[in-house]
Amino acid sequence: MMKNLTSKRTVFTIILIGMLFLSFSFKSNFFEIAKQIEIYNTLFKELNMYYVDEINPAELTEKAIKNTLSSLDPYTNFYNEQDVENAKIAREGEYGGVGVNVFYTKEGIHIREIYKGFSADKAGLKPGDIIISVDNQSLKNMNSAQQSEFLKGVPGSKISVEMNRQGKIFKKELSREKVIMDAVPFSEMIDAETGYIVLTQFNEKASSEVKKAFKELQKKGMKKLVFDLRSNPGGSLLEAINISNFFIPKGKTIVSTKAKVKSLSTIYRASNEPLDLEIPIVVLINRRSASASEIVSGALQDYDRAVIMGERSFGKGLVQRYRELTYGTQLKVTISKYYTPSGRCIQELDYTNRDPKTGEVPKFSDKTVNAFKTENGRTVFDGGGVLPDVAIVTSKRLPLTDNLLDSKAIFNYGVHYMYQNPAITSLDNFRFSTTDFKDFTNFLITDTTFITQQEKLFQDAFEASKDIEINKEYQKIKEKLAQVKISEVAKNEDIITEVIKEELLKNYFYEEGWFQYQLKNDKTILQAVQLLKNSAKYNQILSGK
Repeated sequence: MMKNLTSKRTVFTIILIGMLFLSFSFKSNFFEIAKQIEIYNTLFKELNMYYVDEINPAELTEKAIKNTLSSLDPYTNFYNEQDVENAKIAREGEYGGVGVNVFYTKEGIHIREIYKGFSADKAGLKPGDIIISVDNQSLKNMNSAQQSEFLKGVPGSKISVEMNRQGKIFKKELSREKVIMDAVPFSEMIDAETGYIVLTQFNEKASSEVKKAFKELQKKGMKKLVFDLRSNPGGSLLEAINISNFFIPKGKTIVSTKAKVKSLSTIYRASNEPLDLEIPIVVLINRRSASASEIVSGALQDYDRAVIMGERSFGKGLVQRYRELTYGTQLKVTISKYYTPSGRCIQELDYTNRDPKTGEVPKFSDKTVNAFKTENGRTVFDGGGVLPDVAIVTSKRLPLTDNLLDSKAIFNYGVHYMYQNPAITSLDNFRFSTTDFKDFTNFLITDTTFITQQEKLFQDAFEASKDIEINKEYQKIKEKLAQVKISEVAKNEDIITEVIKEELLKNYFYEEGWFQYQLKNDKTILQAVQLLKNSAKYNQILSGK
């Protein structure tokens, strides 16, 4: 009896100490937060009162907030009122505009892509056109937030725009209308039995659009499916769960999340009856398939429900949620990590252990990765995206290629090509050969948007010297550096050519023209179709034998 009493007292003492520790820890943490906020407030007041020039309080605060968040992962962001509106448009998939995809530049709004059938298309606008004024208000030297306000507005309202097309100035009147961004911009039968659905984003309409496309293809005789998630950056977690549920039995776990806040740790199961549990599926992914795309492909892989084909996916295993702040602003904050049904977290970059000196972020895949099992006993791994069951081999991607794709060079070439080749009027007579790629690399020599670090450093050194005597030598070295750049880029001709073709075909035939071309010419799609025709091989891959 005495022994039990002593034991209970010991347990009570431990609990009491634990509660006191947690209470102290909470109070200490709260005090530290309050202290730092007070320090910032007093600093801000002193700056506003005594700094020699006028300061912009909103701009200063936004910079401070964004600098604070920059040491975390890139998905935790602050949204001002305009950012909140843009994020809402992306989630809902519709807005009032003229139907264009654009770059914002110092010269004005540079049109990147025209959406078929909308106001800009009806008015004859083309990729490469620059909107230099709207309703007689010049857009020159405005920032992107200011410029973006001019094209968006209430459907039905009209605007007068002044355009610069290849140096020629002209005016057009455009009508704002409801622009709907389709999550499924294209679906079609590849052959008599094989359907194709491309999903480009996980907005709030994604699952309903996939379901609609699937049922329409079934009516056309679809018995096999190629589901294209390539370059899909993700979006809504719930839409990813709904889409996975189309092909996974009711009650099965699709994804689970683990968070610091216990109430945000959740197991998401298939809650609806599936659309189809039997149809053979090949899911296409690439290095830009991320987040919700990886939830869908990871779940279908773990249940051996589809063959995953392509490249290793991006590796974003983090979940964000919007938190309302004051004055119409928001914080999008990473709240948890997600795990596929087998238990994998496919997060690639370890932001927690970022190098404080260099800022470099280590990769989980560089460390020991863990093995997991699919339902059929196949081995899959964590720590770095979803690995495809069937890998599509390309040339080894070089960092310089990523720099090229991040620049405007391919867009600029697309506009140049369009005006040099106006006679291309059908998909059947479109070709992009090795000779055309050579033309592209020649164009890069004159393009000013794709500059290597070596070229930039050399140019800065020359301009700083102010020595006209060395101009000839400078030109020779400049040409040599350009040739080195071109020879490096040519090593990834296969990768770059696909991006160029997409740019060109969208310029001539809109987005749907690109997808139509893909059905007959894309090597990955053609390989997926061949696999679906070979039932024995398809089943053997999923069996794990």
